[in-house]
Amino acid sequence: MFKIQTLNAISDIIYTQLSAEQYTVAKEEPVPDGILVRSAAMHDMAFGDNLLAIARAGAGVNNIPIDKCSQQGICVFNTPGANANAVAELVLCGLLLGSRNVFGGMQWAQSLKGQGADVPKLVEKGKGQFVGPEVRGKTLGVIGLGAIGRLVANAACNGLGMNVIGHDPYISVENAWALSHKVKHAANDAEVFAQADYVTVHVPLNDKTRGMINAEVISKMKPGAVLLNFSRNELVVNDDVKAALANGQLSAYVVDFPSDDLLGVEKVIAIPHLGASTPESEENCASMAAAQMRDYLENGSIHNSVNLPEVPLGAPEGARVMVIHENIPNTIAPITTCVAAEGINITNMINKSKKDMAVTVLDMPDLPSDQAVANIKRLPGVFRVRTFG
Repeated sequence: MFKIQTLNAISDIIYTQLSAEQYTVAKEEPVPDGILVRSAAMHDMAFGDNLLAIARAGAGVNNIPIDKCSQQGICVFNTPGANANAVAELVLCGLLLGSRNVFGGMQWAQSLKGQGADVPKLVEKGKGQFVGPEVRGKTLGVIGLGAIGRLVANAACNGLGMNVIGHDPYISVENAWALSHKVKHAANDAEVFAQADYVTVHVPLNDKTRGMINAEVISKMKPGAVLLNFSRNELVVNDDVKAALANGQLSAYVVDFPSDDLLGVEKVIAIPHLGASTPESEENCASMAAAQMRDYLENGSIHNSVNLPEVPLGAPEGARVMVIHENIPNTIAPITTCVAAEGINITNMINKSKKDMAVTVLDMPDLPSDQAVANIKRLPGVFRVRTFG
């Protein structure tokens, strides 16, 4: 029986993955084996020795202390692509809002309240101030062609008749195959900025991308470009964007992450973080997070972890030992020696690494003794040992 703690309200669809026979799920679970989280801040939380995994029902993991989790051998999952369609739809909405000044027009229309029979005449007289260009035939630049970026790119060129240019040096094989042949591949971000009438950014937030859209980058964009940010607020330097809006270098900034310094600024369209706010998206994220959690807790299988390598595993046929350790030389031999010392034959071994972290999985007919497992735990660089079967 595994114990799961939920730090946020989460869809009941998780129970299709976490059966009552094998899992107890509670908000106040004091000693969890796994934690399901959405946006709750976890950096100040203490993690007990029982905690094996944290699954984030969403893509961003800035609310989770990844380094601390790695040092304690805790696997951290996210759910990339589960909310991709919801976000992509809102990006297309933002594209049209930023081009046609629909939002400004709607606000102005509300100000006509009380004018009675004169409203239709006032509308016809004043609507000219909200004229904006069509997007068909214009160029959309997409920075980041992951699950969301490639959906936006495909919809823009195939559905809206736009020219699309994109750049992503880390594009996966899956997303590359799914990308429309109409999307032009740029050699670098600068090429995208120079050609695009509209720029949408779809990259993760990290030390390399924080503040990547700044005054220098904006100066390389086409004058009057529209900037869209549905990834993370911190990717953009707000003061530089406001200056660009004031001098006309940017004609609009559409952002799904309002902050106090952006609210009330002319030509800023601030959406209250609605990117993934659809019932379909919430269910997709919750189901995916719970499924990944279940497969890891029961079998040791790792899929979509942000701190550990991809290790696809089925249920063990006999016994299984999983070792989470530093990715350093001379680690595997001491592990296998601890098992071999008990006369147990290893029938299958997997070793995968991801940056500074590595996972070694040993399948065998029988489990080694508690003493052998304890010996593995004491090896240099070992963070956690799990046994199955």
